[in-house]
Amino acid sequence: MIGFLLGSVSQRAKSFLYRVSLVMKPQVVFVLGGPGAGKGTQCSKIVENYNYTHLSAGDLLRAERSRKESEFGQLIDNYIKEGKIVPVEITINLLRKAMEETMQKDDKKFRFLIDGFPRNEDNLTGWDTVMVGKADVKFVLFFDCSNEVCIDRCLERGKSSGRTDDNRESLEKRIQTYLQSTRPIIELYEKRGKVHTVDASRSLDKVKKKILDL
Repeated sequence: MIGFLLGSVSQRAKSFLYRVSLVMKPQVVFVLGGPGAGKGTQCSKIVENYNYTHLSAGDLLRAERSRKESEFGQLIDNYIKEGKIVPVEITINLLRKAMEETMQKDDKKFRFLIDGFPRNEDNLTGWDTVMVGKADVKFVLFFDCSNEVCIDRCLERGKSSGRTDDNRESLEKRIQTYLQSTRPIIELYEKRGKVHTVDASRSLDKVKKKILDL
């Protein structure tokens, strides 16, 4: 009898969480820019000042790559080393799981900064297909920065980051991938009037002030 009651309560709790998730759809800001533009650094500043959760697509993929039981670890590693974009199904699954887990822990945490996604048309199509009606994309926060500054920042970061892709060969491939695949996505959102652009070549404090003034 007690087991039945507990089971009933558990089912009602799950049902309640499901209804809450339907009412409070994740509110998403896509954060885009070249490698080294400062997306992660500035996202942490936004989190300090506003009730947002920062999800880095790259960090989620690297964590999945390092997870011993991951069936996608080697595949992710190969794509990252080549500066290529990981298949969209893997990335969206990781992002969706991270958002769901965050909202289940705290239903007030429904605002997300998704850093480094969507990176190409395939990413965007996959998001629109899988997340249609399940998340509300508010706008794109675009960190505009020259290729030279981005490369210099990443090379400096690579001295201590331990990241296998913070080297000149990988960076040049990543920059080309960004220019060919990600910039068209930013331009698409610009046509929709949903892009806020920040000059990311300036100092950290000036970039932060510009963001907080948006």
